[in-house]
Amino acid sequence: MLIGVPREIKNREYRVGLTPASVRDLVHHGHQVLVETEAGLGANFADEDYVAAGAQIAPDAAAVFAAAEMIVKVKEPQHEEFGLLRDGQILFTYLHLAAEREVTRALIDAGAVAIAYETVTDRLGGLPLLAPMSEVAGRMSV
Repeated sequence: MLIGVPREIKNREYRVGLTPASVRDLVHHGHQVLVETEAGLGANFADEDYVAAGAQIAPDAAAVFAAAEMIVKVKEPQHEEFGLLRDGQILFTYLHLAAEREVTRALIDAGAVAIAYETVTDRLGGLPLLAPMSEVAGRMSV
């Protein structure tokens, strides 16, 4: 599978969908990864780190969305990204759709397969992708 990682464009969002270590694991398991140039800078990962892990670098988000079968992001798609999603393309990110009617409509209109981190459950009904965020939030609140 060709997995794409665009740079996050939401205001004050500095995280990146995949770290170079995650890219290395995906490549090791036979996937291709395409990372938008400078996507990792906010998290202190240079393009060279991604290339060393086996990723290819794309010049812009449009190239990532056009090529990738699956898009991995941190935050919900922003208005500028709505038109880049396409039918059957998988989007894996935090979505929080209850508060984001416009995002919900854009995903439906695009025909994308959207998987929200916050809805992924383990076999016991737990939320393994939310657990780390909840732990951080709990520690920060003190």
